[in-house]
Amino acid sequence: MVTIALLTLDIHLPHAQSLKDKRMVIRRLKDRLRSKFNVSVSEVDHQDLWQRSQMSVVTVGPDESFLQKVLQEAAEEAERAAPECMIQSNIEIV
Repeated sequence: MVTIALLTLDIHLPHAQSLKDKRMVIRRLKDRLRSKFNVSVSEVDHQDLWQRSQMSVVTVGPDESFLQKVLQEAAEEAERAAPECMIQSNIEIV
């Protein structure tokens, strides 16, 4: 049986002065999470706002506890990468 795990990151970018500034930060974070954890990452909400973003990080596998651990580590990495930006993170297992 395949398990799907979803991490939702709510992000506030207080120093972004344009969509270009926001996209630079979001792109770096997406690339970092993809390369380090082999997950799929997408910005799913607030694309038109300069200082807000919601990202989804998804992974699949047979072991729920392993997936939970991977996404918890990804959330911690996002917090380290942009500590002043993280508002909230939430992990769901589907």
